[in-house]
Amino acid sequence: MDGPSETQGIRSTEENQTNQHENPPPPNLLPSSQPLSPAAAGGGGGASSSATMARIVSRALPFALRSPQPGAALLRSEAARCPPLAAAAAAAAPAASMLSWRGLTPTPDPSRSSQPPPLPLPPFAGFLAGIRGFRRGRRGQSAARRAQPQDPIPAAPPPPKESEIELYARVSIDDDMPDDPEVLNIVEILKLNVPMAMKIALDGLLDSNYKSRDTSISDVGRYDKVEVSVVLCNDNFIQNLNKEWRGEDSCIEMLSMSQYIPDLDVPTLMLGDIVISVETAARHAEERGHTLLDEVRIQAVRGILRLLGFDHQTSDESAVEMEKEEQLILKSLRWKGKNLAKSVLDSGKSQTETLDEQVTSGLKRAGSLRFYRPKFKYIFCDMDGTLLNSKSQVTARNAEALREARSRGVNIVIATGKARPAAIDALSMVDLSGRTGIVSASSPGIFLQGLLVYGLQGREIYKRNLDQEVCREALLYSLEHKVPLVAFSQDRCFSMYDDPLVDSLHYVYHEPKAEIVRSIDQLLGTAEIQKVLFLETPEGISSSLRPFWEKAIEGRARVVQAQPDMLELVPPATSKGDGVKILLDHLCISPDEVMAIGDGENDIEMLQLASLGVALANGSERTKAVANIIGATNDEDGVAQAIYDYAF
Repeated sequence: MDGPSETQGIRSTEENQTNQHENPPPPNLLPSSQPLSPAAAGGGGGASSSATMARIVSRALPFALRSPQPGAALLRSEAARCPPLAAAAAAAAPAASMLSWRGLTPTPDPSRSSQPPPLPLPPFAGFLAGIRGFRRGRRGQSAARRAQPQDPIPAAPPPPKESEIELYARVSIDDDMPDDPEVLNIVEILKLNVPMAMKIALDGLLDSNYKSRDTSISDVGRYDKVEVSVVLCNDNFIQNLNKEWRGEDSCIEMLSMSQYIPDLDVPTLMLGDIVISVETAARHAEERGHTLLDEVRIQAVRGILRLLGFDHQTSDESAVEMEKEEQLILKSLRWKGKNLAKSVLDSGKSQTETLDEQVTSGLKRAGSLRFYRPKFKYIFCDMDGTLLNSKSQVTARNAEALREARSRGVNIVIATGKARPAAIDALSMVDLSGRTGIVSASSPGIFLQGLLVYGLQGREIYKRNLDQEVCREALLYSLEHKVPLVAFSQDRCFSMYDDPLVDSLHYVYHEPKAEIVRSIDQLLGTAEIQKVLFLETPEGISSSLRPFWEKAIEGRARVVQAQPDMLELVPPATSKGDGVKILLDHLCISPDEVMAIGDGENDIEMLQLASLGVALANGSERTKAVANIIGATNDEDGVAQAIYDYAF
């Protein structure tokens, strides 16, 4: 094995010394002197009768996070040292060119063995068999020395000085991606894997007979170094890059951009850049039943082939030839790939499937947020008409989006006109309540239109009550006009009489079941009222109920309408947005770190306060007018789409 100056061009001297103490180097490996057939070599030689053999040394690289060091393999060329039985064959046949691993095939000594040299092996088979053969050879040599100590073995002549051709793979991660452990591990593996794939791909260029390949790059022998860049990214990054490079506004799994300039006399061959979306690769890996590493390796091989002149998009013949070369490389390296990729043509297709496999532009799939950094620390989300659909249920997709956002470090805070027990009950249906959910008796939250605010550990930090005279007038109006009314007092609800609409608040909207109190004085003496809610038809509210109360309570309370068939009276100068501000101050959070999602007029101040306000398409016109973004409806998983598209 060469000394540190030859094989460790990336690490510092101190780092090399440290690694030598922690991980002692393997025993010296002798260079191979056996010729390889053109079939095994995968490349043709020149007219000279002396064969030329190139070798690779892999480099162990230090672990890197945001600034990964380039992986490299070292190619060395030297005059082949052929044993007697192979010399005649080498003279009679054209010289074979082979990029092989340093020290991975044993060097037979003619003075110690009369056996003919073993048959040549394919590149990677030679790699594995060479290791095993070398170890067996070492044990055999040791035994021979023990058996015949009087017969010293003459030292082998020093090998001729070798020229170096280095293969570099600079592997990095897009800065917008978080530090995902699996992706970081893949980066370290690719630093060694990509030069291995480059070695095999370059090995077959000289005698390649593919008709569709661009042969501009055919012989790398005149270069000191061959370099390629590999970037792992998410779908957003590669879609923007695809639009910039190719003018196509779509997401694909892999892009390659050549940097090769013909006839440029420089010591380094810059093959180009390979960009791989690990987000799309993860989806394909799941669909095809293999790991993310397997899929990324496949895409790296395809990228190398594209940079070397293969292009599956030009014709059916070119697709077949590229597929053939791809499989040769994957098989040589013992990497998965056979029967996993449907076709190389799949790599050019847009990948925007939703959970139900329907194509929907711009909508990420569940599980994809791991490849994105969150843009906000907090998401404040309304419930009725927003998180809840028209059946007052949290859909599976909305629930999955909330879980995934929470798992990525985003805090979800419920900001609703409901009582806290109602929010807990609705979210318990999808296992999002309790200490492990997003709402509980010990979590922050904003309830009853911002009139009740709970901070850390679920502690009450703000409460505002409705004026008692306004409450009395509303209760009298309910009795006289037979308009059902429910009074809210923290976690309890009260009403003056039974009514199906009152019951619907409990059975449909999850509110606490209303307690019937026949006397107004008794009701007002029982509890402090934060708000009252009338239940009426949308027509009745717009034509008579709202105009009446806007005039009757002017200055003493304000009218709020979150649902078309509900009208609420709340204290003046209060709003859900005020509750959000109180909680943000309590948590020491800036509105710049907040995204808010709502639909009703009661959400206007909250959307205005947040850095990004998203109004769902089913919301009121006034609400949509102040929002930054108009999302999908609450029956189209509008919350999930807002999280996937704008929160990360």
